Amino acid sequence: MYDLTIKFEVFLLILARSSAIFLITPIFGRRNLPVIFKIGLAFMISIILVNIVEVPLNLFNGFVQFLFLIIKEVIAGLVIGFVTYVVFASIYFAGQIIDMKTGFGIVNVLDPQTNTQVPIMGNFLYVFTLVVFITIDGHHMLLSALIKSFEIVAVGKLQITALAVDAITKIMMDTFIIGFKISAPVIAAILLTDVALGILAKTMPQMNVFMVGMPLKILVGIFTLMIMMPAFSSIIEALFRNMADSIYEILLQLR
Repeated sequence: MYDLTIKFEVFLLILARSSAIFLITPIFGRRNLPVIFKIGLAFMISIILVNIVEVPLNLFNGFVQFLFLIIKEVIAGLVIGFVTYVVFASIYFAGQIIDMKTGFGIVNVLDPQTNTQVPIMGNFLYVFTLVVFITIDGHHMLLSALIKSFEIVAVGKLQITALAVDAITKIMMDTFIIGFKISAPVIAAILLTDVALGILAKTMPQMNVFMVGMPLKILVGIFTLMIMMPAFSSIIEALFRNMADSIYEILLQLR
């Protein structure tokens, strides 16, 4: 009976970490996924892991401490999901920059998943990234990270350290760097277009450059984005590989 009680407590801790991951990750946390599916998936994974995960002895010494351990496991799951979310946020940021340069910045669309206004190109790049993520088995990568997280940070052994905070801060800073790098070709193409329009305005003053410039920038931006697509897929794959490394790096700082 005692062993069964311990197993049930371990199951609840594993369920807390699994549920936190599925709450925030873009692939499992989408609103169009039924809640019963998310709960069932976290439940089944927890049942599988409860007989695999090693639990330190003398871990449970009362309800208050157990509640504290639940909070620790939720934080561990949120950290894994947050790193994944940051990668997709950088894609949104790149799309917002592209929209600002091409003239789509004044037009946003409603994202039903977050109930927020998102840029048109950002939404397009997000959907494309989501397709690539599933194609390269990124969801399997997340599940693998969840399983390995119990090997790196044992149940109830999570510790918030300064190194972990620094690593999370660095990942948040990388969001802007990645966004700028992804949007750099479009920015360069639009800049060259602006230079050409400036020269054209000097040589042909009677020409209304503003009327020509807006649709031209849109065409140049979309055309550049189409040329980027093959390379963009490779960039996304590299991002997700780095994402897995970042998850393990932060987890190492949390134990």
